[in-house]
Amino acid sequence: MSKQVITIDGQDTVVRKDTAKAFRGVHWALLSLAAFILIAALLFFGGFLKLVSDGKLDNNPPDAQRGTGG
Repeated sequence: MSKQVITIDGQDTVVRKDTAKAFRGVHWALLSLAAFILIAALLFFGGFLKLVSDGKLDNNPPDAQRGTGG
């Protein structure tokens, strides 16, 4: 079987190719999950802070609801 080098705690380790793929796959999965959580948190707290600051999500209704159109 072919071998590949992965870095664990700053040390290079020679492992089988399938083990290296699994190692990298776990790292990509954790990175993707962390990015998803970060984006969701930013969107949630962005809307939450706007709600707390003025009590409403949208202060200005569309022009059609205000009756100012033509």
